[in-house]
Amino acid sequence: MNRRALVKQLMVMGLATALPLKKLSALNGNITSTGKRPFHRFMLGELELTVITDGHLIISPVQPAFAPRTDSAAVNTLLREHFRPTSSIDLSMNILLIRKGKQLILVDTGAGPLFGKNSGWLPQSLADAGFRPEQVTDIVLSHAHTDHIGGLLKTDGQLLFPSASIHLSAIEHHFWMADKQDFSKSEFRDKAALQNIIADTQRILTTVKNKLVLFEHPTELFGCLRLELAAGHTPGHTLVRIFSGREELVHIADMMHSDVLLFPHPEWGFFGDTDLEQAAATRKAILNRLATDKTRIFAYHLPWPGIGHTRINGNGYEWIAETYSYPG
Repeated sequence: MNRRALVKQLMVMGLATALPLKKLSALNGNITSTGKRPFHRFMLGELELTVITDGHLIISPVQPAFAPRTDSAAVNTLLREHFRPTSSIDLSMNILLIRKGKQLILVDTGAGPLFGKNSGWLPQSLADAGFRPEQVTDIVLSHAHTDHIGGLLKTDGQLLFPSASIHLSAIEHHFWMADKQDFSKSEFRDKAALQNIIADTQRILTTVKNKLVLFEHPTELFGCLRLELAAGHTPGHTLVRIFSGREELVHIADMMHSDVLLFPHPEWGFFGDTDLEQAAATRKAILNRLATDKTRIFAYHLPWPGIGHTRINGNGYEWIAETYSYPG
């Protein structure tokens, strides 16, 4: 399978239908565009947070990528009820940058050069938000899927962030760097594509090995991050709780790939889940906790800028996106 075909089918990625490129002012910050790429900057206690975009990736057809064990009529009905196309789903690639004093912490790095011109925007997005790659002191990886670690390297294979330590779950690292990975509980059916993904992941992790700092769950970093295991999407898939004083934002990484399908039906799952049933159980448990605690959420793959809350709705949940005062 060539890379263009791989992009169309792929797993763990996608975008929002159209990323807003105009200035937006939010209740909790400002969305500003000084160039081609938008950014959203706001304060969380004493921390300065900036959301930047790595672009988007489109998944088509919707099934079997989403809800691979579910009747297509139910999936299409839900999409139509929310005025979404039934032919494809776009997933955002929202990346969070945290400034704490002189420290600059990046959570995930996007797809880099792996998936074509609609992604890999991180270097330009950083520049448009007023940052340079060499300013990044630390990178925390939620997991090792290539749309989250591909941006560690430039097109020529050199490090994009030469000054940064790279923090990754020890469980995650062991899984991907083992001689063989167990995908027997996954619904990712294209075995050739899967081998390409594994090869790319191992190549990237090998290239950055001297920068890697492996952590166990749970752990706390830098006095502002709590890392907890949310296994299923991958064995070491990690939630990042960002905190300052009494304020908190939970980066849920790849726990949710669709605001329309997976909140009301967290059991439906996604074909990028290494263990579909474990991912569904994790999704339900964490959604319940986030809804009960009314915790503010940041999501990598939900529509830009991926900030909002979830609440219980019947037997499922719903996504309540953060609203904006006016369109710029």
